[in-house]
Amino acid sequence: MDQNELIDKITKEVMQRLNGKLGGQGATDQGNTKPQPESSRMSATELAGYIDHTLLKPEAIESQFVQLCDEAVKYKFKSVCVNSSWVPFVAKKLRGTGIIICSVIGFPLGGMDTRSKAFEARSAIASGATELDMVLNVGALKSGNLKLVEEDIRAIKRACRSTTLLKVILETGLLTDAEKIIACEISKKAGADFVKTSTGFAGSGATVQDISLMRRIVGPQMGVKASGGIKTFDQAIALIHAGASRLGCGASVAVVTGTETQSNY
Repeated sequence: MDQNELIDKITKEVMQRLNGKLGGQGATDQGNTKPQPESSRMSATELAGYIDHTLLKPEAIESQFVQLCDEAVKYKFKSVCVNSSWVPFVAKKLRGTGIIICSVIGFPLGGMDTRSKAFEARSAIASGATELDMVLNVGALKSGNLKLVEEDIRAIKRACRSTTLLKVILETGLLTDAEKIIACEISKKAGADFVKTSTGFAGSGATVQDISLMRRIVGPQMGVKASGGIKTFDQAIALIHAGASRLGCGASVAVVTGTETQSNY
């Protein structure tokens, strides 16, 4: 059996299982277990509790990270999400606030050596990160090298502490639906806590359709994070109702306040 036949076989098996056992799933996971409120009743503060306030631009400077932290405290965002080199800085700024520190790993391409990803993960955790958003090896997935994809995720999981939350960025804009299904199944099998749509750097972001599909695949136990291109309150609510339990936003303040601002992605 070649790789294409294997992917087709797994996809069919997953879809048969879904059709037989899964209905619509609500968004429940370790990060947010509260019932989903109706959009008309959700306050800005409630929505902020779903948001990873994100700054990943390569040209971002220190003053922007100060602002990121100040906004996280002011609006009560769930976490701040930054590149690993900025983890020590934001961890110090946010000490005692209760805001979670999230670091991206292998960002934004995901194609680096697994040992490099694991080293970055351990370093970020030692510096104060308690959540990691790792980029899946997209090229390996599209090549049908599913063993490498799984071991890549497992290696980062082994680098985590028992209290570390691991999210796997699938980069859905580069994948077929079959590949999205396989990526979700592998992430679940490898012990990840979340699957996540996008880096925001590949020209496509979160969609309601992808979130609904990902939620159906992983079920209610895992988290689903929507990220990339989230600009408005209504868009955020739609993604939550589709099954997202976390949102990654560069335009977080605009999302919760309805004002115009530039995205930090």
